[in-house]
Amino acid sequence: MSVSPEIMVSVRQPQKILGYKGERRLQRGSNENTNGLLRQYFPKGMDLSEVHQNRLNAVARRLNERPRETLQFYSPAEKFSECVASTG
Repeated sequence: MSVSPEIMVSVRQPQKILGYKGERRLQRGSNENTNGLLRQYFPKGMDLSEVHQNRLNAVARRLNERPRETLQFYSPAEKFSECVASTG
């Protein structure tokens, strides 16, 4: 299940990227916000192996369709579709 609005990219030598350390610090708030949203559905310490995949998918869909201030009030799903449409 993926609910993050960011697209992760693997980089072999991240220390060569300008501003890399700052980017990690800026992502912390987004990560904490996503964790808080997930806690609305799954309390801390809950065994997710007992949750049916359909429930996980439903929660992921609800969170990915929820507008975010950091995305100018677009949803992650809308921004993802926009990125995909612009690539080809």
